[in-house]
Amino acid sequence: MSSLEKTDIRVGTNYMHFVYKFHEAMVQQKLSLVYEGEVNQSITKIFAAMTENKMEESEDDLTTKKRVYHVMVECLQNICKHADELETGEPEIPGSGIIMVGRDQNLYTITTGNVVSNDKIDAISAVLSKVNSLEKDELKKFYKEKLRENKISDKGGAGLGFIDIVKKTGNPVEFHFEKLNDLTSFFVLKSSVNRGR
Repeated sequence: MSSLEKTDIRVGTNYMHFVYKFHEAMVQQKLSLVYEGEVNQSITKIFAAMTENKMEESEDDLTTKKRVYHVMVECLQNICKHADELETGEPEIPGSGIIMVGRDQNLYTITTGNVVSNDKIDAISAVLSKVNSLEKDELKKFYKEKLRENKISDKGGAGLGFIDIVKKTGNPVEFHFEKLNDLTSFFVLKSSVNRGR
């Protein structure tokens, strides 16, 4: 056997091991759906349909299913509208990101990740921290205030999606920014929906 053939086998084995470890990680984290790549309206519809079909197999009530579906679509639209390009000098796919849907005994989790410009971090953090600190009635008031302010760009509006997610789920969101370079960071957002049966 040539050294080239040996290298091919070794690389193939490493890849197969990666696939197994990835599957194992998905099982451990109780992830039922994972997607990474471009997020546009077509992908949003496809992934939403997959999630809906997957949830039909569960024993959860209709309200829970609707909340999970709503939050997932809101998160996908957030990536679609707000993901920035990774500054690497290489061509990037606009609106690229990752979404994961998981389920355990008590919760559904919807986790998304996408690249954002570092100059957006303070504004995103401020909105999310405020949203997490508000009670139900305060959230409704804050949402109406944001609508009245009319601070809606061509990409969508001033944290309204984040407010809507917390309103719908009744749970605070978790978020994290992983710095990639001086210009961009990877923004991770995790939402939770209580399971009702």
